[in-house]
Amino acid sequence: MPSLFKRSLLPKLRSFPLTADSVSILCGAAEFRRCLLEKIASATRRIYIVALYLQQDEAGQEILDALHAAKLARPELDVVVAVDWLRAQRGLIGAGKQPGNSAWYQEMTRTHASVVPVYGVPIQTRELFGVLHLKGFVIDDCVIYSGASLNNVYLHKFDKYRYDRYHLLHNRDLADSMHHLVQHGLVASKAVHRLDLPNLPTTRSLRNDIGDLRSRLKHAAYDTTAGTTDKAGLSVSPLLGVGKNNPLSRVIGELIAGARDQLTICTPYFNLPLAVTREINRALARGVKIDIVVGDKTANDFYIPPSEPFKVISALPYLYEISLRRFAKRHQRNIDSGQLNLHLWRDGDNTYHLKGMWVDQRYTLLTGNNLNPRAFRLDLENALLIDDPKSELQAPRSKELAEIFQHTRRIERFQDLQTLAEYPEGVAKFLKRVSRVRIERLLYRIL
Repeated sequence: MPSLFKRSLLPKLRSFPLTADSVSILCGAAEFRRCLLEKIASATRRIYIVALYLQQDEAGQEILDALHAAKLARPELDVVVAVDWLRAQRGLIGAGKQPGNSAWYQEMTRTHASVVPVYGVPIQTRELFGVLHLKGFVIDDCVIYSGASLNNVYLHKFDKYRYDRYHLLHNRDLADSMHHLVQHGLVASKAVHRLDLPNLPTTRSLRNDIGDLRSRLKHAAYDTTAGTTDKAGLSVSPLLGVGKNNPLSRVIGELIAGARDQLTICTPYFNLPLAVTREINRALARGVKIDIVVGDKTANDFYIPPSEPFKVISALPYLYEISLRRFAKRHQRNIDSGQLNLHLWRDGDNTYHLKGMWVDQRYTLLTGNNLNPRAFRLDLENALLIDDPKSELQAPRSKELAEIFQHTRRIERFQDLQTLAEYPEGVAKFLKRVSRVRIERLLYRIL
């Protein structure tokens, strides 16, 4: 892929060679849960779980119980759980005052003979301005990669699920690289403390340490010295990014800029950074066919039915729809020609959380990055870039895309999307007020 960037990162990326049979794509959240539990139970050396949160509910309990059982059966196992420091110490949004998951972690450590340390990683002093958004579970030499966190809906424990992507990559060098970053780049930091032990330090007391950690992470990268720059065969490159103009964001821009024929993008929250919008516009101008799959506003995890009392957080899905409508209006001609296809995903009252990109028939980006300003500047993000120059993964790649498109409908006209006048009264009133005081742009930057 020729790059249009003077300081291109893509050709310089070191990668780990893969074989086609070392990559598996799981079908659905329930299969993801079963696979994760099976891998935990059979682990012999290490289990490193990194997620935004591990929730105190039935599915979360199942995972934490499995980790304790594995550690009890094999005390030599290196078991680590890392979650966001701030997210773990508050309750669910809109659920009133709650102790947070940290109290549950402490109770589990207090009442079990085995010890599963749960580390809180603070990316900022306020959750609004940055969280731990790394993805990927390392179990022995396998990496389980998904954008999902760990709770009932992400793991399809009961009737509802939150749809994501689920990949298994069996590669020791990749697993070692991701393990090394968590162990030495996160857990070893003075800013990181165990949430499963009592008497936690205050976030305020950690301000200097958090600032130091964030500064270090801005210059950190996965260790790929065991990899190669040879681009002849199937391979995977781990990417890390936090802050403005980080390597992951730059590679995303380069991938879009290098697309020749076809580009598919998935994001649950349609709020594209300017750099991404600019490269999409350029790709359309040079004739690239583009498919963008977004969750319908009712499939957004912040959506609250109009029949329920209004909460400020429930306005977010409507903000994203407004952004999508503006984008569709600007590109109606491309939609009419079939060059641009905007797809809304909806499956009953389930929710949508897919992220990632497919570029031509070569690149597949697995990531938790929402392709929004927050992901490009505030949160600590990562990704796995699969390079497939010989189309060895074409069949599973096509199958995954077909499953994603199964529950989508194409937007034929920008008028297919609702306007402010059609929104519930509480939502419309709030959004009008936001627009009047001109903080809408700020909201798009941090949400």
